[in-house]
Amino acid sequence: MRTLRDVGIGENVKVKRITGEGPVKRRIMDMGLTKGTGIYVRKVAPLGDPIEITIRGYELSVRKNDAEMVLLED
Repeated sequence: MRTLRDVGIGENVKVKRITGEGPVKRRIMDMGLTKGTGIYVRKVAPLGDPIEITIRGYELSVRKNDAEMVLLED
């Protein structure tokens, strides 16, 4: 299954589900990354961390570890 970490610059994707447990999962969901939400990947840092995305009309930077918990629709 593809995760947000695997997405290239300029791609539009949609969240299928969030993995993880407890406070980490809650924090990701509080940032707006919820099931069915569209994401546009704007930039990726030279070493791959963080990933800058546009979601719900605002820009957000997500760490690689958190991006691995966001599963995407095919």
